[in-house]
Amino acid sequence: MTPKVVLAPMEGVVDNLMRDLLSTINPYDLLVTEFVRVVDLPLPDKVFYRLCPELEQGGFTPSGTPVRVQLLGQNEEMLAWNANRAIELGSHGVDINFGCPAKLVNRSKGGAALLQYPEQMYRIVKAMRAAVPADQPVTAKVRLGYEDKSMYMEIADAVALGGADEIAVHARSKADGYKPPAYWEYIARIRQKLSIPVVANGEIWSADDARRCIDVTGCSTVMIGRGAISLPNLAASIKHGDAPYSWQQTLTLMLDYSERELSGRKSTYYPARIKQWFSYLNRQYPEASELFRELRIHKDTQSIVSCLGQAMDNLSAKD
Repeated sequence: MTPKVVLAPMEGVVDNLMRDLLSTINPYDLLVTEFVRVVDLPLPDKVFYRLCPELEQGGFTPSGTPVRVQLLGQNEEMLAWNANRAIELGSHGVDINFGCPAKLVNRSKGGAALLQYPEQMYRIVKAMRAAVPADQPVTAKVRLGYEDKSMYMEIADAVALGGADEIAVHARSKADGYKPPAYWEYIARIRQKLSIPVVANGEIWSADDARRCIDVTGCSTVMIGRGAISLPNLAASIKHGDAPYSWQQTLTLMLDYSERELSGRKSTYYPARIKQWFSYLNRQYPEASELFRELRIHKDTQSIVSCLGQAMDNLSAKD
């Protein structure tokens, strides 16, 4: 059976341009947005449209992949209100973030900090489920715990009992951060206990990793994050057995991204974004490390684009 593949929400990494690019070359079943922060007020529509411009096209990327808005916060009443508003604007279901390990987020009792309070997680999910139309899924992304993994089943139960339609489990605690390994065996136990679908997430860098994760967890859906940036066509490799992109294909993709970034909006953040992407590509492509040594000295957009273009010319000359 062909697994389903979901693109994970990655704050500051997977914005709408990256979602557009990756969904063009991959058969994703679903994309989840960077989180929309909810505090104590209903959000204006412009906030949703800024983080999820796909809402203006019925909640789909230009290539037709559905997009789901993710919310982050701790006020169940406001999360419920904003969840319903996201659906009204065109989101394909709504997700709640119980996994973000960022210190700034956790200090305000959002993201992974809520893993310490399963009762509050339950109330949040229950309020969101009550506010959202029954035909629209309410989902949650969690980790296995905060300081350790001792409460992993209590966390999963809270989400399921709150009425979530699905739970994505990042197989680490907050304290684990992103350090290997991912503890897939915990996801297997959660899947065996819960009656709702469970999505496996963590340390999936290749199609082989995805197959091993599915074997261990028994899940039919995987969520990929850093691996999707490290190997741009990872979802196509997992679902269809496509060969991993060559460095030349990846460099072509980066030039395409650069063109979209520079033509579509202000390019203020482009230098930081492209350098960030290289930090992921280094894992898959030795050539990325070499090129990054040249590129990192540049601070302006045009110099970086010229550097990428020269690298492509050099590759083409070798062919």
